[in-house]
Amino acid sequence: MNTKRLTFLAVLTAAALGIFIIEAQIPPLAPIPGIKLGLANVITLWALYALGARDAGLVLAARILLGALFAGSATALLYSAAGGALCFGLQLLLKRAAGEKNIWALGVLGAVAHNAGQLVCAAAVTGSAAVFAYAPVLTASACVTGLFTGLIANALYTKLKDTRIMQGL
Repeated sequence: MNTKRLTFLAVLTAAALGIFIIEAQIPPLAPIPGIKLGLANVITLWALYALGARDAGLVLAARILLGALFAGSATALLYSAAGGALCFGLQLLLKRAAGEKNIWALGVLGAVAHNAGQLVCAAAVTGSAAVFAYAPVLTASACVTGLFTGLIANALYTKLKDTRIMQGL
């Protein structure tokens, strides 16, 4: 990996981390735990299409680790890692089928998968399947927030894919 690419990945990680930390300061959108916009996923989803799976995975892993370090706890790391891994894995599997014009669809599906990963993690941590009672509400909110973040990532990718920013990386 060349220095220019490594620096670019560091900037993307910093942007995703900054978005994550700012979003953590926003009051909850609803009185149900787990509902948030997930704006940092815009960076990961864009990186998946613009830079590839390896680089996007590195940005995601660094953001999750640093996010838990700066704004969370070990538990936050566990939930973020579970949700992020399931989300990223699904997006990776469906990237080719979605194509460049339907990045927004991966935003929706990724958000649903993220919530599913967190619910599985919560069930394991609490030892109770009762947390799955939140699934319908979390799935509905994930569809809305995932569409929002997916549309942003779609527009960002479309605008930047042929620019000087992407040349030479």
